[in-house]
Amino acid sequence: MKTLVTGGAGFIGSTLADRLLALGHDVTCLDNFDAYYEPAAKRHNLATASRSPRFRLVEGDIGQAALLDRLLAKRPEVVVHLAARAGVRPSIADPALYERVNVQGTITLLEACRRHAVPYVVFASSSSVYGVSRDIPFREDSSRLMPASPYGVTKLAGEFFCRAYHHLYGIPITCLRFFTVYGPRQRPDMAIHRFVRLIEDGQPVPVYGDGTARRDFTYVDDVVDGVVRAIERPRDFQIYNLGTHETVALQDLVAAIERAVGKRAAIARQPDQPGDVPVTYADITRAARDLGYAPSTRLGEGIANFVDWFRRTRPARI
Repeated sequence: MKTLVTGGAGFIGSTLADRLLALGHDVTCLDNFDAYYEPAAKRHNLATASRSPRFRLVEGDIGQAALLDRLLAKRPEVVVHLAARAGVRPSIADPALYERVNVQGTITLLEACRRHAVPYVVFASSSSVYGVSRDIPFREDSSRLMPASPYGVTKLAGEFFCRAYHHLYGIPITCLRFFTVYGPRQRPDMAIHRFVRLIEDGQPVPVYGDGTARRDFTYVDDVVDGVVRAIERPRDFQIYNLGTHETVALQDLVAAIERAVGKRAAIARQPDQPGDVPVTYADITRAARDLGYAPSTRLGEGIANFVDWFRRTRPARI
């Protein structure tokens, strides 16, 4: 199968590319290597994929309609749209940038998919679309979606545009709501990566609020398994949560990282941050039923895997 992965040099995208290549796909990765975090780290992510003759890297932006036309003229059988400006707190500082990349960029891609009659699109959404909803655990059919940040709003807007393009043009589209994905290659600004680095270096770990906020942490291999299952089971239009249906308090996350690193954390208490939500908690009944999605990596195992990767690769990523 010929697959185009936008944002393919990122954390999830590069892991997905490795999995798809192992399954026999021809994979084209589109990435603009923006400076949100060190571009060299993203190039390092592609070290394995780049050795495959069935892998092609294209450097460019989803906002470039002419480039998308050239790529889609190659007739990919599926487009997996992961490219986005990520992060809740940075989106508060620059909402216009997030709207331009995440909403306008998605529209530009959907327009190109329409022009070239792409058979199937998988869109990466986020648990941030639920925001401060009180319908817990979060179900895909909830009518109370209350994103608490511009980032969450852009992801919800992306879902609505996907739904509209399916309705208007018949493009089969699956939207996947990712829940706090972690594991090897995780972005350096994300909590687990940041906490591991700080504890390793003997630096204070900032804990926002009282430590009781809870998250549904999902290991990257489990999420990638869900993406592959969505690729293999096209739907006319559907939305799926990809989480674990379990929650972990922030204070318990820090304790699990301490065990994996083998050092105690120096905690620096901080006030609650704008855009943070008290809980993310995925109901994965629909994904289990339709996709056979069954996350299996326990938090302790996943964090241990991340710490091992962090220590092995840190010199190459600096």
